[in-house]
Amino acid sequence: MKSRLLYTTLLFVLHAFAGVDSFAENGTNTKPNIIIILADDLGYADVGFHGSDIKTPNIDRIATEGVVLEKYYACPMCSPTRAGLMTGRYPIRFGLMRSVVPPQREFGLPPEETTIAEMLSEAGYKYRGITGKWHLGHRQKKWIPANQGYTFFEGCHNGAVDYFTQERNGERDWQELTKPSEKKGYTTDLIGDAAVEFIQSVPKSEPFFLYVPFTAPHSPFQAKEVDMEKYPNRNGDKKVYAAMIDCMDQNIGRILASLEDRGQLDNTFILFCSDNGGVKKVADNSPHRGSKLTVYQGGINVVAAAWWPAGNISGGKIIEETVGYIDVFPTIAGIAGNDQLPAELDGIDMIKALQGEKLTDRTWFTYIDQNGEKVEQFALNTNEWKLVWRRNAADNSVKQEQTELYRICEDGAEELNLNQAQKEIVEQLKADIDKIYNLKAKTQIPRYDEKERFSGPVMPKWFPEN
Repeated sequence: MKSRLLYTTLLFVLHAFAGVDSFAENGTNTKPNIIIILADDLGYADVGFHGSDIKTPNIDRIATEGVVLEKYYACPMCSPTRAGLMTGRYPIRFGLMRSVVPPQREFGLPPEETTIAEMLSEAGYKYRGITGKWHLGHRQKKWIPANQGYTFFEGCHNGAVDYFTQERNGERDWQELTKPSEKKGYTTDLIGDAAVEFIQSVPKSEPFFLYVPFTAPHSPFQAKEVDMEKYPNRNGDKKVYAAMIDCMDQNIGRILASLEDRGQLDNTFILFCSDNGGVKKVADNSPHRGSKLTVYQGGINVVAAAWWPAGNISGGKIIEETVGYIDVFPTIAGIAGNDQLPAELDGIDMIKALQGEKLTDRTWFTYIDQNGEKVEQFALNTNEWKLVWRRNAADNSVKQEQTELYRICEDGAEELNLNQAQKEIVEQLKADIDKIYNLKAKTQIPRYDEKERFSGPVMPKWFPEN
């Protein structure tokens, strides 16, 4: 466990409110299995349980037999969501919130941060796997999954790899823990294969943690013909996009079937969510405004569902409480019975909310400054209000500022801007944003389009040598 942990009492029993005994009558450990399934750029309305024509029976099963999280929040882009999910902390604290990690970026999740996998190692989970897209740093070995607490990894270090060749920028990016992999196939199926392989490799007497960050339905828009044939009423990339989601759902079904075959579905906590909203070109984020890379609801209020029958997370309930990516770490710690947590967590244990209890009002912070215009975009949500605030970054000499205020409890589509009528609320929410912004680490990931100078080849191997 990393030095920044507070070594408080280590509790190896499940919370009583979860309704699960830690030990069966025969003394066998019955800690729940834990699975996080993360879609990539999935539109809010692009699942069956939100009315889509895209066939998602397995995702729908998680929602209808589990619970639907109507106010689940993510960052408006990929790497920051993954960083906050892994740590339970706003990634602005360690430099990974304003932009994603592009192919040649010399930046990654700091080893000083404690990941879910490292925390679960301390909680007695010997088997900790990831199958899919890492996207939290790949140019140095200290950033890759094998050095961030995982015992099993198959997938890509970077994002946007070709679905049929697993190539990006002319180099193949498919890995197995500490070495490049020679496995071939359609990426979504490879991720499903690896997930099932991992589950089947774990002794039934041992609990496991599995993180399944699919690359689908992120670009490049590539799908198998057999899946595209199911959507004759769609054309172009929207047809391909639907087929990509369909294939992801099929592989989620394989994961659920593997659990059922082992008799472990009842005592497995499953969280399904997207890393951000869908891209405007192909996705449907309705009824929300906006899309990926915006701080409007369409970029951050993402599709999500959870299921854990033994933990009373079931019955198809609609959960209206504000929860999200930074809550995953402390929630899983609670499920695992681990009271040995890092300092300065921003997330909360959301189990009670998932079981139907009300939470007190909380603020939810969003930040992005990814591209070359050097404009910081913020959002702050409360139960009643949402402030959208744009201002020039510190290295931008052009003065600019814009605010939008919505009574989000009544105006989920963010249509009526009340910033002039509610100036005191605007100023208060701006002050609340600055309090969180002041947690910003001195070193931040460069913006996406900022170039770095390398002494070596333009594109080094995806698996680092040091």
